[in-house]
Amino acid sequence: MANTTLNDRALIRLSGEDVRGFLQGLVTNDVSGNLPVWAALLTPQGKVLFDFLIWADEGDVLIDCETDAAEALAKRLTLYRLRRAITIGREEGLAVHWAKEGDLGVVDPRLSDLGQRWLAPADEGKGADAAWKAHRLSLGVTEGRAELGDGTTLWLECNAAELNGVRFTKGCYVGQENTARMNWRQKVNRRLVVVPVAEADEKRQVVAWPDLGWSVEHRRVEAIAPAAAPYWMREALTAAGS
Repeated sequence: MANTTLNDRALIRLSGEDVRGFLQGLVTNDVSGNLPVWAALLTPQGKVLFDFLIWADEGDVLIDCETDAAEALAKRLTLYRLRRAITIGREEGLAVHWAKEGDLGVVDPRLSDLGQRWLAPADEGKGADAAWKAHRLSLGVTEGRAELGDGTTLWLECNAAELNGVRFTKGCYVGQENTARMNWRQKVNRRLVVVPVAEADEKRQVVAWPDLGWSVEHRRVEAIAPAAAPYWMREALTAAGS
């Protein structure tokens, strides 16, 4: 049995009346087309509360989120539901699976180098959380409240544009106004970046993973050398410095 199960991830199922339309007015990405997509639920100021992947399951939608945030995310979505005929709850019959290579799932919508991701029963694989985290951080990709913050970091500062986590043409959603303004003005002054622990700046550090040798930091863009940044971030850094 391969090590594929991400036990640190949970699934929330949304079923009922126009669940895609419900999410379309809440989250940062376009959920009307092909799924999965990476998206977030923001504060009205455009700061990230939860990030997640959104999957289709026939007429339902499944939200692939960090396990520790699942209950809080479900409660937040329930608040927005109002009187819609939508059921929101944990999906216990499926788990999130990941493999660095192969063709068992679909390419991660953030970055193809992140590997393959799919949904299946948890007992179809052993735990892969440590391998996934090490691989993700090696590519400079951040996720989850420990790294993105809990309502403290602007979504575009989480590299959402570069990692396909926002659609600027989709219409209104919570936090859209400030996010769109930042993009229009090209005013992303800070970014999350993953650096070796040996190069850590404690004043800018969000969280450290010393066992893996990485520090996640919230740095001003001028303090991020394009040559040392992940390849997918370099174009944005170069444009900011020009």
